[in-house]
Amino acid sequence: MLLTACPGRQTAGPPTARRVALPGTVGQNTAAVPELVPMEIFKEFVFEAAHRLPNVPPGHKCARLHGHSWRGVIYVRGDIDPHTGWIMDFADIKARFDPLYQQLDHNYLNEIEGLENPTSEVLARWIWTRLKPSLPQLARVTVHETCTSGAIYEGP
Repeated sequence: MLLTACPGRQTAGPPTARRVALPGTVGQNTAAVPELVPMEIFKEFVFEAAHRLPNVPPGHKCARLHGHSWRGVIYVRGDIDPHTGWIMDFADIKARFDPLYQQLDHNYLNEIEGLENPTSEVLARWIWTRLKPSLPQLARVTVHETCTSGAIYEGP
């Protein structure tokens, strides 16, 4: 998936590995393995959608119909599996998000149930609520409506 570069956008690097003693190797050589502590991974997605904000003050520019190239990030928290070296497959995150993506991409958000007032905050919570049952390790959802504005939701 190609993402539009945003000025000042920061991305996380790969997880680090530490040299740790493997079970039964005390005093022997150590091997670089992922640290067995919880960490987060993320999967980004981009969708195009129109919306308007019906509850803003009269004359506010966001009351008019307009669109965004929305960018979202799904964060999953868990332990690194010592065999696979990952928390989970990124393809699994993508597959679980795909039904929501199909509802959002190239649609008018105000017509989607639960998004009648589709602010970034409401959209982040909407995604969380629908994704959490199929992705119990979900830690956070971030939604960017522009390169410099968005919302973060970490659930109840």
